[in-house]
Amino acid sequence: MVRITKVHTGGGDLGETSLVDGSRVPKSDARIEIVGTCDEVNALLGVALMESNRIPETHPDGGERITVRRVKGVCSEALGRLQSELFDLGAELACPPEQIPEYMVLLDQNDSDRLCEEMDAWNEELQPLESFILPTGTGPVAAMHLARTVTRRLERAMVGIKDEMRPLTLQYVNRLSDWLFILTRWVSFRLGEDESLWVPKGKRGSGTADLTRRQNANR
Repeated sequence: MVRITKVHTGGGDLGETSLVDGSRVPKSDARIEIVGTCDEVNALLGVALMESNRIPETHPDGGERITVRRVKGVCSEALGRLQSELFDLGAELACPPEQIPEYMVLLDQNDSDRLCEEMDAWNEELQPLESFILPTGTGPVAAMHLARTVTRRLERAMVGIKDEMRPLTLQYVNRLSDWLFILTRWVSFRLGEDESLWVPKGKRGSGTADLTRRQNANR
């Protein structure tokens, strides 16, 4: 059981911090950047979970939205589990592999494979992509898109020191970004919402200047 009685120590006042093995490094160290980005992904999953919980479970006429309850159940279980797994990952990444304490519980291949199993299950309901998807949507979908992009940033940072970490950690993060993408598609599908698709340049509008002037003229 973790027991924290004091958060502020003053130990980082001069721009240094400690790794799990006790060694001191600058807060600009590549490993610290990775740990911070992992924490950022975790926080964004918390936002996605909050937005999922906000989806009303009843229709305006008072009828129950069973599909919404099911979506919220999946998001609650999946995102909640991922937040704990990212804490495990962040703790591991805060330490060189040869210095990982024996007591630390590490992610394993089952955790990585579970992401693929869930993606496969969600994909069974989805139509193949015929265009790129814009990173937007209702609350949980937009938040998960943002989490996905930060996960890719985490992966890029990890590649920079990939010889100083277990290969499984990089595999897990690579799969996690795909997992988030598929989950956004599945949530949109289950909620009956259209995905926002990329529009080729020749089919885009000519801008909003004329629209704005027409609105002003009709006020």
